[in-house]
Amino acid sequence: MASVFWLVRAARNGRVRERAGDGEVRLSAEEFEAAGLGERVTLVQFSTAFCSPCRATRRLLTEVAGTVPGAAHVEIDAETRLDLVKRLDILRTPTVLVLDPHGRVVARASGQPRRADVLDAIGKATGVFAAS
Repeated sequence: MASVFWLVRAARNGRVRERAGDGEVRLSAEEFEAAGLGERVTLVQFSTAFCSPCRATRRLLTEVAGTVPGAAHVEIDAETRLDLVKRLDILRTPTVLVLDPHGRVVARASGQPRRADVLDAIGKATGVFAAS
């Protein structure tokens, strides 16, 4: 039984996907103490200090946000924001939430996402930009 769990986890690791109920969740910049949401998309990353995939994810999301007009990247320390972790059902780090311009969660990834998947999620969130 445990091997089935690990197979499913490995298959989903880092995959950006839509999850039932996420579309009903909205976040504001004040909730995660950011200057504001991105004009087109916001990439919210939940991390912990001991998580090495979190560092790679931070580099990836910072780079993507820097190359996509209207995109912002916000990193949240999961250990200090347990209220958000519980509310958003964050089960591991890194977890990345992709928010549309209104703060609606349109996709998420648990584990280190791939660049192409992040760009595809941005495309779905904005309806303009898609990975090639």
